[in-house]
Formats: sequence, C-alpha cells, structure tokens
Amino acid sequence: MTDARIDGSAADDIRAAREGDAGAFARLYEAHVQPLFAFCLGLTGNRQAATELVQDAFVRAWEALPGFRGESSFGTWLHRIAVNLMLTDARSFRRRALRVAIEADLGGDGTSSPLENVQAAPSDSALRLDIAQAVSRLPAGARAVFVLHDIAGYPHADIATQLGIAEGTCKAHLFRARRLLRGMLDR
Repeated sequence: MTDARIDGSAADDIRAAREGDAGAFARLYEAHVQPLFAFCLGLTGNRQAATELVQDAFVRAWEALPGFRGESSFGTWLHRIAVNLMLTDARSFRRRALRVAIEADLGGDGTSSPLENVQAAPSDSALRLDIAQAVSRLPAGARAVFVLHDIAGYPHADIATQLGIAEGTCKAHLFRARRLLRGMLDR
C-alpha cells in the first residue's frame, strides 16, 4: 500500500483489519460510512435501499479486504464495491421482473412488485434537499449515470461497461438527467 492517497492512519487500519482486527475495521467504517451512504443514496434514490447497499458494501469489503491492493483510496474501493453490488442487484431485479411478466402472460399468479416511496436525505440546506429530491425522482437509468458521472466522476466508457449499455446511451441518459433536473429545480 504505497498509494499516496492513503494516509498513514488509514493504511495502519487497513493493515490491522486485514489481520482480523475488528476495531480497525470499525474505524474504517466510521470514517467512510457517511460519504458512502450519500453516494448510495444518489445511486438508489431511496434511503432504505441505500442503507442496505451500504451494509452490503461493508460486508463485502470485510470479506475482500485481503485483496485490497491500495491502488486507489479505500473510499474509492468502497464506491466500486457498492456500484458492483447495485448493478448485480439491478440485473437480478430485471431477471425477476421478466420472469413475473412471462408468468403473467401465461396466466400465472406473478405480480409486479410495488414501487418504493422515494425519499431524499435530510439536509441542512433547502437547496441540497431540493437537489437530492430531484435526483431521487430521476428515472433509474438516468439517475445511475448522473450519479456515476457527475458525482462520482467515472468516465462514460466505464459507466457504459458497468451498466451494460452503449456509450452513446450513457451520454443520452446523462443529457436527459441534466435536462430533467434543470426542469425540476426551475420550479
């Protein structure tokens, strides 16, 4: 772990956590839980889903910590874990939805699951609250691309690969997200 982006105390905690020190991992958790939650809330648009994604990401991080090479910051590594978990879950959801639709077409008992209520994160600033609410109301594809590109800073090529879409589609989602956000915030 010679990456300059990892400060000494974080590197010590990572090293200790790799050796099974739960206290060191707890310090890493405390240092990264709030930023990761904000990121996950942006990805999911739902507080409950974001909370579950954060917990799943930390469980996965604990399990995968021996493989953390320190080529990026610990926070960036956590973000990548969360994105991968979200994408895996989205793929599973699409498969379940397709199965339900096929069962319904065949006269089965399949029903689509209800949409969850979208909530925004509490914030001190009314503007932040408006933005968070607006982002949470974006269509899922546009929201994911917006958060990954404009908030997390991933390039279109990486986002397109991760989401399994064409790079042009990724750019179209971002354009749509920005346009919709402008419309929602101009009200």
